[in-house]
Amino acid sequence: MLKELEKLSASEVELMMKAPLLVCILIAGADSEIDKNEIKGAIGLAKKGKVIGSLAEYYKDVAEDFEDKLKILLRILPKEPSSRNSFVVEELSQLNLILPKMKKSAAVDFYKSLRYIAKKIAETSGGVLGMKAVGEKEMQFLGLSMIMDPGSS
Repeated sequence: MLKELEKLSASEVELMMKAPLLVCILIAGADSEIDKNEIKGAIGLAKKGKVIGSLAEYYKDVAEDFEDKLKILLRILPKEPSSRNSFVVEELSQLNLILPKMKKSAAVDFYKSLRYIAKKIAETSGGVLGMKAVGEKEMQFLGLSMIMDPGSS
């Protein structure tokens, strides 16, 4: 587990471990439908672990049973897309209370990794021409504006 998580409460650690899944669901479900390619893309990202280097151990833990965790989370979340998106946005915004408790470099790497995941999931769905284009609905969530950039302060 990421050393930075050791100083957080159990509920904060749970959200940190769930955050990449929530980002996947938010971006993949932005257009109302989470398609198989988006889920495959999310699973592939988790397994490859191609994220910020200092978070390799964290993403190794996140990647464990990623598909099962994603499916469980999808069953728990609201089915109606706008309700689901609102719920996920609210959950992700709670990271604004957690990231300041972490070492700044770790918080910045974590934030960047979530934005990387968002971008890659958005590109997976293919947009209009299917060539790494980002669809209009994904674009509204792509910047993860509900999470404050810990590097900007």
